[in-house]
Amino acid sequence: MDKDHIQKAYDLAVKAYRELGVDVTAALASLDKISLSIHCWQGDDVGGFEKLAKGLDGSGLQATGNYPGKARTPAELRQDYIKALSFIPGKHRANIHAMYGEFNGNVDRDQISVDFFQGWIDWAKQHDLKIDFNPTLFGHEKARSGYTLSNKNKDIRDFWIRHVQCCREISEAIGKQLGDPCIDNIWIPDGEKDNPVDRAGHRQLLSDSLDQIFAIKRRKECTKDFVEGKLFGIGSEAFVPGSHDFYLAYAVKNKIGFTMDMGHYHPTESVADKISAVIPFVPELLLHVSRGVHWDSDHVVILNDDLVALAEEIVRSGSMDRIHISLDYFDASLNRIGAWVTGARATLKAMLSALLQPWEQLNELEEAGRYFKRLALLEVLKMMPLGAIWNFYCMQKGVPAGIEWIEDIEKYEKEVLVKRV
Repeated sequence: MDKDHIQKAYDLAVKAYRELGVDVTAALASLDKISLSIHCWQGDDVGGFEKLAKGLDGSGLQATGNYPGKARTPAELRQDYIKALSFIPGKHRANIHAMYGEFNGNVDRDQISVDFFQGWIDWAKQHDLKIDFNPTLFGHEKARSGYTLSNKNKDIRDFWIRHVQCCREISEAIGKQLGDPCIDNIWIPDGEKDNPVDRAGHRQLLSDSLDQIFAIKRRKECTKDFVEGKLFGIGSEAFVPGSHDFYLAYAVKNKIGFTMDMGHYHPTESVADKISAVIPFVPELLLHVSRGVHWDSDHVVILNDDLVALAEEIVRSGSMDRIHISLDYFDASLNRIGAWVTGARATLKAMLSALLQPWEQLNELEEAGRYFKRLALLEVLKMMPLGAIWNFYCMQKGVPAGIEWIEDIEKYEKEVLVKRV
């Protein structure tokens, strides 16, 4: 897009927002502080780089499609990451699963160390990035039964405890080297297809496993612990021991971070509504941004009502400094870099939209019972020139504002991705 056109449109938009009492400069400054945690698994369909990997079997996860060009090595994945980041304004983070290490030989998951992720750390230093981390409790023969940390087989349960302990140690080392706390998020696929009779037993085992894991203290300035629940998965439709209620209670009791994924709830539930209910009682909140279509389908995030509502509640919470935002979707039916960029840009647009609203004025109207004017202003905001502000922000950050990034990704596909056969 023409820079003069972007500047003129921005100047007019600033005036329009000023009439509503919105400080655009302050909104952009707040947006600039947001670092999305961008998930590595979009780049290779949740494959990872282990010799012992068993795919997504028994995980409750499914990456659909077989679009050409997925990353096959850590080097290719990192190359694609940098390409994607070149179209996303701002400074962001890389989110890595434990199965994405650079493993020389058949190293099992209870034996991994930071050495296998040093390549990622060095890469992050080179590109001024930070890293978040996740244990991988799926795609492994010891997860095939459907239970990991809540498994009634002590040997299997202990294996997964050791794995998560390794991951917390790795997270601490990552955070220390990069000078920024590495978020370590625990999600497990445990559950059953049909109704079990001993729900309490599995949940007690999960609680005991977590107690053992968190008994080892890690430096908070280097790593932060989070636990993530889920409603159901493929093969765990009837019972999930690590549900929202379980992990929320555990996080509150033990004063650790809590994760909410937009796809991990019933389709009629609003994760946006849960933010103000949860944030007063947990140290920090991690939001996984996804898009479910009928179920937890992990579709590419778009700028829809659910995403806008989530962003509005993040801003309205008054706790943005304690809320972290991570992308979590994987679609193998389209260009994977395009999926990364589309979702990241949509999330940032939603946050910008939320930041460009006159919250103090709207709140005053609400307190005064002037509901008509509150409603009318909210409707007016829907037609405000958000796009002009977004284009200016992209230009300011040296990122394509218009359709150029789409054409550039298609060019990269022709020159790089289609050659990966």
